[in-house]
Amino acid sequence: MRLGINLGYWGAGMDADNLAVAKEADRLGYDVCWAAEAYGSDAATVLTWVAAQTERIDVASGIFQIPARTPAMTAMTAATLDSLSGGRFRLGLGVSGPQVSEGWYGVKFDKPLARTREYVEIIRKAMSRERLTHEGEHWTLPLPGGPGKPIKLTVHPEREEIPLYIAAIGPRNLEQTGEIANGALLVFFSPEHAEETTLQHLRAGREKAGKSMDGFDVCPTVPMALGDDIDALAGLFRPYTALYVGGMGSRKQNFYNKLAQRMGYADEAAEIQDKYLAGDKEGAAAAIPRDLIDSTTLIGPKERIAERMRAYADAGVTTLSLAPAGFTLDERLAALRAGVEALELAGLAS
Repeated sequence: MRLGINLGYWGAGMDADNLAVAKEADRLGYDVCWAAEAYGSDAATVLTWVAAQTERIDVASGIFQIPARTPAMTAMTAATLDSLSGGRFRLGLGVSGPQVSEGWYGVKFDKPLARTREYVEIIRKAMSRERLTHEGEHWTLPLPGGPGKPIKLTVHPEREEIPLYIAAIGPRNLEQTGEIANGALLVFFSPEHAEETTLQHLRAGREKAGKSMDGFDVCPTVPMALGDDIDALAGLFRPYTALYVGGMGSRKQNFYNKLAQRMGYADEAAEIQDKYLAGDKEGAAAAIPRDLIDSTTLIGPKERIAERMRAYADAGVTTLSLAPAGFTLDERLAALRAGVEALELAGLAS
């Protein structure tokens, strides 16, 4: 099992620290560095900045939002980043959610699975450097009846195939991800619930494509905090969990809330959402079962984290991307080093 680092969103007040974290992860031998985007910093600029100041670590979009860019633009960005980084780019994609898609980008949040499938088809065709044509429900290239003509990408990516990941939570999205992608980007991944919530759906998609899980990257982002007081450490992640389970998306369309329900926390998920949407964020955080936090994070002393890392590896995780908590740069760097030490202690280091 390999280690990654997830920087999250740039512009959250720790920008200089994020670059230092990326550089230390590079020095320590971490495999990949992910950067996110929502409606603040864009991931492409951040990844260019990080790639320019690191040497070995892959840089990866976690995620590029599908409603933010045309598929051809995403292909251009991916090819450029791969070329500039010397073949160190990984392309992560996701549909975002209805509030961001429609409220920020003005793009209808309809048929996300079909839209994603077409998007991936166009990207792969563009990056193969064949002349780009496509006739689909969401995109037609070139537009008919006008001056447009089939064009091919002029940038040469460093590699023949750039690894493509999709952020997936729901069963149908997971199955399609297994079918059309090289890896899955996961959140709130619990080793104890991995088979029923995630892996069976990814495996079904791989089988549909005539492939096995060999070579497919199962890549959850897992928050991490070091210390001896498990209750206090779990408390660090209560606001984060409450935001996603309670307030991310709408009442009817919250993918994270539905995931918590599938993990066996249906009543708790409803209570968290009710309180969060009513403005009681503290009450929503307090309603989160500690077991839910404990099963989806790495918290405790290094020995306990090593034990949990073994559970993630046994559940089929191939890249474990850490999101280390810490109020200071020194705390975050210490967590990075502890992650490597825990992986070695677990007997999982290559």
